[in-house]
Amino acid sequence: MKSVFVTRKIPENGLLLLRRKGYDVEVSAFDRPLSKAELISRLKSRPYDAVLSLLNDRIDAEVFEAAPTVKIFANYTIGFDNFDVEEGKKRGVYLTNAPGGGADRVAEHVWALALTLTCHVTDGNAYMRAGAYTGWDPMLMTGMKIAGKVLGLVGAGRIGTEVARIGALGFGMRVIYYDVVRNQKIEELEHATYYEHVEDVIKQADIISLHVPLLPATEHLIDAGRLAMMKKTAYLINTSRGPVIDEAALVAALRSGVIAGAGLDVFEHEPALTPGLADLPNVVMTPHIASSTVDSREDMSRIAAENIIQALEGAVPANLVYHVDKMPAAPTRQMV
Repeated sequence: MKSVFVTRKIPENGLLLLRRKGYDVEVSAFDRPLSKAELISRLKSRPYDAVLSLLNDRIDAEVFEAAPTVKIFANYTIGFDNFDVEEGKKRGVYLTNAPGGGADRVAEHVWALALTLTCHVTDGNAYMRAGAYTGWDPMLMTGMKIAGKVLGLVGAGRIGTEVARIGALGFGMRVIYYDVVRNQKIEELEHATYYEHVEDVIKQADIISLHVPLLPATEHLIDAGRLAMMKKTAYLINTSRGPVIDEAALVAALRSGVIAGAGLDVFEHEPALTPGLADLPNVVMTPHIASSTVDSREDMSRIAAENIIQALEGAVPANLVYHVDKMPAAPTRQMV
């Protein structure tokens, strides 16, 4: 009987698919991320055939060494920066992600953050609850109209394309974007303009939304220098990965008025916050929930399970991070 270890409780629909195949499915009893030592200890306890992992699980050489019988590590997430891709490739282990889960919901969350910032939703709510409202004031909490403004995308994969669709059709925004791969679909459907340099997007956009994977090349992609290039009236939204932004530089920029505000669902030192971030009135934060709906979570569970089934039944999984036989490591662009 094939055995699968699931590193944390996830929606049952994917686990049911695995059990219907006759697999022995073990789910961690801890409703929290496992430490690396705990994960290695568990993987050494029996010869598992597959592991369904989460983004908190660092899958590297030590983990591969502890699990020589595992054929596939299937991430329950769109991102895969927790994988040591080169090490997995070297060992011939399948590494997969779940790119269908929650892309549209992440795009909706981008606009929830943007509207919350530009319409003063959170500070307005706090103002009302504090009993500070004494009557209509034409100068109170003036925000920024989104309609007709410039939307700048840094990364134009599945999520970025959906963000552009909402911005273009819903708000009549002009869409500009930067990506390492040019996206003809976004140009045709949303009339987006492509720029070869990220700085060209950053300098022009009124709202900048980040949709890149976390790689050495994208860590601190938004640093003090690029924050200084933004309009003083611009807003920065990040639903990709926290370390894409130099958070200390962001705190300084928000505090000094270099930019108007930021909406963050991910954080550089997650779950910890950079000192000073929580004290700023011009930042809106949510706890990494951009893809969090019942539908999207179940979708991710199903995709991860299907990847495992394909691998254990002798097929090539549909959502490979790379192909162990034909291709070098080639990261996809969609992130949660």
